Amino acid sequence: MNQPRSRQSSGPPGLEELFGKSRKSAHIILGAIIALVVIWGIFSCFYTVQPEQRAVVKRLGAVIDITDPGLHFRLPFGIDQVQLVATERVLKQEFGFRTEGVRGGRTAYSAKQYEDESMMLTGDLNIIDLEWVVQYRISDPIKFLYSMREPTRTLRDISESVMRRVVGNRLGSDVLTVGRVDIQQLGRDEIQQIMDRYDAGIHVITVELQDVVPPPAVQPAFNEVNEARQERERMINEAQKRVNQEIPRAEGQAMRTIAEAEGYATERVNRALGESVRFSAVLAEYRQAPEVTRSRLYLEALHDILPGVGKILVVQEDQMPPVPLLNIDRARALEARP
Repeated sequence: MNQPRSRQSSGPPGLEELFGKSRKSAHIILGAIIALVVIWGIFSCFYTVQPEQRAVVKRLGAVIDITDPGLHFRLPFGIDQVQLVATERVLKQEFGFRTEGVRGGRTAYSAKQYEDESMMLTGDLNIIDLEWVVQYRISDPIKFLYSMREPTRTLRDISESVMRRVVGNRLGSDVLTVGRVDIQQLGRDEIQQIMDRYDAGIHVITVELQDVVPPPAVQPAFNEVNEARQERERMINEAQKRVNQEIPRAEGQAMRTIAEAEGYATERVNRALGESVRFSAVLAEYRQAPEVTRSRLYLEALHDILPGVGKILVVQEDQMPPVPLLNIDRARALEARP
């Protein structure tokens, strides 16, 4: 009886033992999977929004919230989905060229030519090569994500269409010289109006013309025309400078001459008035004492004249003086006679 038992115990393992080991392995694997799922769920409950971003949160496909920068909670396992949108960053679209990055502290551009974007026809049927940049910002992340399928592509198509129309309504010389600012402002306004009609959630900040040149085939002729135009402007500026100098100078001389004439006239009038008043006063004195007044006037005149004669005359008492009126005593004696 004991021998068969020993044979059974020393034989190969039974099915129950194998199934027992399989259940333990399955429990370990299942526990590991559950632990990984729990850990993944815990970590997926949180998300971070950067300072220049806003997050659009969808729950089961429906938008429920827009969150600001910071750390936020969401339901795990794909129930809540988050889409980050750079609403505070200034974005740009380049036309006619592409920026590849910064090399050695300087911006590097692609050597590829984008003539299908940059070549435009002006109003006077001239061809110019125009490169420009549209800078924009995402103002409404929900509209940007869900109002249209490709908002960035739409912005590029609208920008190219508007710029071709604006340039096509102007002369080539204006586009190349004085019309840059007007083209930039008008292009920006029209692009913004169209994007507002599409309700795309995009705010166009500015349109900047980078390089506006004629095609290489006509570059030498354009340089000659441009040099002639610059020479004409220089001569016009010099002529205007002469005008601005000569006219004020002539006006100043005329005003000075008029002022001198007015001053001379005033002086002559005042002098005449003074002489007339003085003559009237002397006449009144002369009527009261004719001889005395006449002698005084005569002596005053000699006082002014004799210092310039330079000679002195010495005469005797009984000699007739060179000037009769100097014999005042004789004149007084004659006046005293009855």
